[in-house]
Amino acid sequence: MSEIAVVTGATRGAGKGIALALGASGATVYVTGRSRQSTDSPYGGTIAETAALIDEAGGKGIPVSVDHSDDEAVAELFAQVKREHGRLDILVNNAAKLVNSTQSGGFWEKPLETADLINVGLRSHYVASFHAAPLLIANGRGLIVNTGHYGSVAHYQGPAYGAQKAGSDKMAADMAKELRPHNVAAVSIWMGGLDTERARAHLALLPPEKRPTARRESPQFTGRVISALYAADDLMDYSGRALIGAELGAYLGVTDIDGTAPLSLRYTLGGPPELHASLR
Repeated sequence: MSEIAVVTGATRGAGKGIALALGASGATVYVTGRSRQSTDSPYGGTIAETAALIDEAGGKGIPVSVDHSDDEAVAELFAQVKREHGRLDILVNNAAKLVNSTQSGGFWEKPLETADLINVGLRSHYVASFHAAPLLIANGRGLIVNTGHYGSVAHYQGPAYGAQKAGSDKMAADMAKELRPHNVAAVSIWMGGLDTERARAHLALLPPEKRPTARRESPQFTGRVISALYAADDLMDYSGRALIGAELGAYLGVTDIDGTAPLSLRYTLGGPPELHASLR
């Protein structure tokens, strides 16, 4: 029986790649996002396009238009999953509200809307998990993944980004504690520099001599890792932890779409902190 998954914020970027990789494993994937027309974002992409690519990859894509700042819309999403399948195997919390700004300097010099990342990007993870948990528990086995980043322990993009990522790690740890008796795991998976539409647009604006030359992870890599993690017999041993995707992929024998193994940035940007004994 194929897995049923929900990937939030899957119109483009990391969420799209994760959804495609889960689809390639044969999963039915509910794709959420706000973009229904390619012109809704300067980076293109729609939920229908992602769903169609999942179909082509061998899975089944189900596009659902959801504004993750709307709690009622999120509740209806999971009500739909329950009506149509009666269960859920995997929830990937990836939805985030990023504010484009050309302003440099301190956080006080950037648009206040930058803080919306803490709403759609942290609070929305909690709301989606709240509605997903009963379906995962009823299933007898499940996995919640928050997409994380080294910005949890290193300065990256600013305080709102750091707070969102650090909060996502701790949220996964605390949820894991309460879900453990139900055989449902919760983790945060740190992604490296991704080859996304947004990243390519940003790099194209830089002078050639300032463009980084390091290879970037494909957005599908994290989805491949999630698929392998869910299938692992020792899934619950990972629950509660923030995990570096490159390291977890190497352990599980997962490579990127070009066959390479992404590198961990632990020794340049830091690694996840140890959990207190009360969370283990």
